[in-house]
Amino acid sequence: MSDLETPKQGGLRRSLSVWQAIGLSVALMAPSMAANINPQGTAGTVGRAVPLAFLLAAVGVLLVAYGFVRLCQYFQSAGSVYAFVGATLGPRAGLFSGFGLLGTYCFYGVVTSSATGIFGTAFLQQVGIWPNPPAWGPFVLVALALVGAYLLTVVPAKRGTSVLLTVEGVTVALILVIVAVVLVRLLGGSTPSTGTFADGSFTLDVFSVAPGTDLSAVFLGVVFGFLSFAGFEAAATLGEEARNPRRDIPRAILGTAVFGGVYFVVVTAVEMMAFGTDDAGVAAFTASPSLLGDIGTAYIGSWIGDIITLGAAISAFGCCLACVVGASRLVFAFSRDTAATPERATQGLAAVNGEGVPARAALASTVVMAVIVLVCALFFGAEAGDTFLWSGVIGTLILLVAYLLTTVGAIRLVFVQKKLPGVPMWQVVIPLAALVVLGYTVVRNVYPYPPNDGSAPFWLPIVGGVWLLVGLVAVLALPAVARRAGQALMAAELGNRAAVEQG
Repeated sequence: MSDLETPKQGGLRRSLSVWQAIGLSVALMAPSMAANINPQGTAGTVGRAVPLAFLLAAVGVLLVAYGFVRLCQYFQSAGSVYAFVGATLGPRAGLFSGFGLLGTYCFYGVVTSSATGIFGTAFLQQVGIWPNPPAWGPFVLVALALVGAYLLTVVPAKRGTSVLLTVEGVTVALILVIVAVVLVRLLGGSTPSTGTFADGSFTLDVFSVAPGTDLSAVFLGVVFGFLSFAGFEAAATLGEEARNPRRDIPRAILGTAVFGGVYFVVVTAVEMMAFGTDDAGVAAFTASPSLLGDIGTAYIGSWIGDIITLGAAISAFGCCLACVVGASRLVFAFSRDTAATPERATQGLAAVNGEGVPARAALASTVVMAVIVLVCALFFGAEAGDTFLWSGVIGTLILLVAYLLTTVGAIRLVFVQKKLPGVPMWQVVIPLAALVVLGYTVVRNVYPYPPNDGSAPFWLPIVGGVWLLVGLVAVLALPAVARRAGQALMAAELGNRAAVEQG
């Protein structure tokens, strides 16, 4: 075993390259799945201006990415947000934000396993293998996705992230080919002569709000934009497993954010233009079960719909796997840093298997995801589409709070404490702008509050708030746990500081 692969800080191995770190971030962002199923939620709020909402989300994500990049240049921890916020704003704030990010990973695990079930069942139905699936049919594939994600998580992350990158790369490449073909046809005016796509045309109206739509309503749709980007920062959880974390992790995070920004804006613009920007086109766009599947079938051929649906299912599973990987690293870091004794810091959820993987933490994370699905299905009569939508909104609102705290921590580290030498002071405007975008998006989604009409939007922010409240109460009621976390973070910071000073 080389020195780079020797277990560090509780048993994790430094064996991952920058491409494998990118693999985790891209897989958790799941651009193939996201472009196929998330824009419909945005269209229901902003109409034809879906690409505008995604553009605003992209700007917000790039602003947030700045803070993550700076923090990753100083800290390397499996705890990601927990370690960043804990070392800059205090251990209690760190545990709170880390618990929030853990909630996001768990709810997104439900989102992505549900999407696997939805797309997988649709594919089996389209090819005639399962022609008449019952309403509960997708949950069979949801269960298989969670079990498969756990099993792939407990093998070395080097192999797991390689699988993620390969799967997502193939499906993204296919989508880009389809988008290019459709764009050429739109530019040439060669759209389908009849049917849903007959009014499709190339137009920049997709970047403007239709008359009668309030511009501030765009920020309601931005939530689905952030949902699509969510996970760009997942490489931060591999800070203890990358070979050169101070260089590779920031590159992975920034590269994923830039790619996602260009990809989602271009793809959603072509999608909306293909359907048409009039009321009928927006209605068909919103109701589409598979945007790229429908577009591919209409503009290229009927066979493309099956391929896209299968690709979306694979992408969703890859994202589910990334959720379990990210959640397991957070649980591992919590358990290790809050252990009462050095012996317990390598036991229980802080233990790693013979491959240096936190298998018990992965199992616990997967069980939480499964419980959320069961509660929704058994007690609220949810179908797979419901668990997808509900968990997506809840997870994103929690994530925005974690992003806010991380950005504040980055400002304190870089511009108040000035622990990263050579960063010009004017750059403080970048994280400050991130706070404005994130703050306004959160406020706009809870005020004015959705009416109590029995629909899901009324209680979704409440569930997110309850998760955060549980974390807040826990860190306030357990001062000894916070104290031990603070000691662990302080010890880690001393090592990080020495590394920074050595260049």
